[in-house]
Amino acid sequence: QVQLVESGGGLVQAGGSLTLSCAASGRTFSYYAMGWFRQAPGKEREFVAAISWSGGNIHYADSLKGRFTVSRDNAKNTVWLQMSTLKPEDTAVYYCAARYTPSRIVYYTGVGEYNYWGQGTQVTVSS
Repeated sequence: QVQLVESGGGLVQAGGSLTLSCAASGRTFSYYAMGWFRQAPGKEREFVAAISWSGGNIHYADSLKGRFTVSRDNAKNTVWLQMSTLKPEDTAVYYCAARYTPSRIVYYTGVGEYNYWGQGTQVTVSS
């Protein structure tokens, strides 16, 4: 079992930047592939970014490439999502998710592929 707690959300103007953190506790964080998702009001939860537990493999939603950066530090049990050039359409609750995997290179992009979820952090981008 792993517990995830997101932080760093808030209100930001369009064009601004924000960095979200996801702190993990419980089992060995190093063997968990991590993902970021977001859910806007009235919409399905959607994939944002994923990172393998080694940090060597990363994948982004096509629409977010170049603006969002995911990273992790296994020694700190933390994964981050750096968001820049934010747009009002980025407004959503952002969730981090974890899935145990013995593979150091695998990442997951589907909501149903993750076993553990944080409670989410609200990001609001004003125009």
